[in-house]
Amino acid sequence: MAKKAAAKKKAIKPGQKTPASGQYREVGPRGGKMIEKTMVKGHKAPPSEVKGATYKLVDRTKNKSGKG
Repeated sequence: MAKKAAAKKKAIKPGQKTPASGQYREVGPRGGKMIEKTMVKGHKAPPSEVKGATYKLVDRTKNKSGKG
C-alpha cells in the first residue's frame, strides 16, 4: 500500500501522461494552490497557467479507469 500512497502524491508536469483519471489541482512553483482540472488516465496533462507549475491528484475518479 505504501507504493500506492506515494504514487498518489507524485506531482505530474504539464505534457506528462496522467496515471489515473480524476480531479488534479495545479500547484504553483512556490506551492500555491490554483484551479482544479479534470484529466483522463493516459492522456497528456494540459499546459499550466504559470511556468513551473505541476499537478497533484486531489480526487480520483470512482470507476475502473480511476483505479490507477
